[in-house]
Amino acid sequence: MVLKKKTQEINLIIKICRRNSPEDEAYWQEIPFSSQDPTVTVASALIQMNGNPDLVDVRGQKVGRIAWECSCLQKKCGACAMVINGQPGLACDSFLRNYQKKGQVVLEPLKKFPLVRDLLVDRSILYENLRTLRLWLQEEVRVADKDNEVTYQASRCLQCGCCLEVCPNFAPGGDFYGAPGFVVSSRLLPNLSGPELDRLKKDYLDHEYAGCGKSLACAKICPAGIPTEELLVNSNAIALSKRIAKGRKK
Repeated sequence: MVLKKKTQEINLIIKICRRNSPEDEAYWQEIPFSSQDPTVTVASALIQMNGNPDLVDVRGQKVGRIAWECSCLQKKCGACAMVINGQPGLACDSFLRNYQKKGQVVLEPLKKFPLVRDLLVDRSILYENLRTLRLWLQEEVRVADKDNEVTYQASRCLQCGCCLEVCPNFAPGGDFYGAPGFVVSSRLLPNLSGPELDRLKKDYLDHEYAGCGKSLACAKICPAGIPTEELLVNSNAIALSKRIAKGRKK
């Protein structure tokens, strides 16, 4: 006889900061949620709630469809980034069982990006900054063996914006582009040469090195676990190499 392991039921309140538009006043809605699935995540809970036309909150009021963003639901795209119990994270990687003892999970939109509605924000400034840095190769290059690990780590960036949410130096529209910029730059700086390298060095110094306060809050919050401190040090060394060389000649 095989005994089935008893599954602990998840029961908690999902408290969501809601706003119909950026101009509207924010309000909180508390929604009871239960599940027999120990692997249920914030993302799967939101999907389940949006699929229930009869969903009501703790006061018995009907719950309208919750606006948020998702894509892969496998911690690969970063689309479902939001603030969860005060910390930015991915909804698809946040398991409700971890909040069971607290009795509730609080969901808010990222605050460093313009709000669209509810938990949905406009992160286009992140991608615009990467385009400004022109972080792409004009032609195929061979990555040196010594740079393989850096290239691999940098390629894991989800561009979710969690690092920018906690960065004390980043502000939308500012000159400092934050961790997404220097992480992606770390893939290219070792592999460029000539005018392209000089151009990226200048842009890097203007938009990354000059504005970074080295708080490394990005390293502690990255959902992908990217070693941002290591990539920052490597990128800074390459970007400053010519300037250092000139200084030594004086």
